[in-house]
Amino acid sequence: MHKSKLAGFIIDCKTTDLKGAAEFWSAALGMEMRGLAGEEGDKYIRLVGQREPLHIEVQMVDHDSRGHLDIGADDIESEADRLERLGAKRVAKVHGWIVM
Repeated sequence: MHKSKLAGFIIDCKTTDLKGAAEFWSAALGMEMRGLAGEEGDKYIRLVGQREPLHIEVQMVDHDSRGHLDIGADDIESEADRLERLGAKRVAKVHGWIVM
C-alpha cells in the first residue's frame, strides 16, 4: 500500500502583488518570508516559523483567494484514486500534481 501525509498548507491569493500578500500573512502568522528559487519564485513565497516541519507558502493565483492542503504521496495516482473513492473530484493535472 502506498503512503501519504500532509505536505503543507498553501494560501492562494488572487493578487498581482505576491510580496504584499506574503508580507500580510508573514505578519499575521509571525513567520519569516523566504523566496524560492527559479520559476517557483515568481508565484510562491515560503513562510517559515520556528517549527520547520510545518510547510506554509503564499501563492499568487488567478482564481478567487482560498487556502488548500498539499498531500504528499509516494504513489500519486493511487492517492488520487483513494481520495476519489472518498468523494474528491479531479480538477486538473499541473506539473506532477493532481488538483482535486
